Amino acid sequence: MFLNWTEMRKELRAAIGRFAGLQPDVMQGIDKMQNGAAATGHLDAKTHELIALAVAVTTRCDGCLSVHAEAAAKHGATREEIAEALGVAITLNTGAALVYSSRALDAFDSLPK
Repeated sequence: MFLNWTEMRKELRAAIGRFAGLQPDVMQGIDKMQNGAAATGHLDAKTHELIALAVAVTTRCDGCLSVHAEAAAKHGATREEIAEALGVAITLNTGAALVYSSRALDAFDSLPK
């Protein structure tokens, strides 16, 4: 095990609580956005959490990984389902690297010769 994820969640929630005391309007906006995104109109809660985990991998957010792994488990996600979602994240990161590699070459090629 790399990290103590349970302790991380506890510390993260405390730190976010302290931040919320300093910036309540920002936190109200974040809460509104999170509640809107969590609404289950067409996707169930488990699918939302699988997407959140995949995005957490692509954004490299350990706090997000910890919170959404816990939420995914609460909504019945299996280890295999999580691995499949993470496989999509890996593929997308590879694709993004490919696209941005072509952009980097384009930026280089646009330099005066």
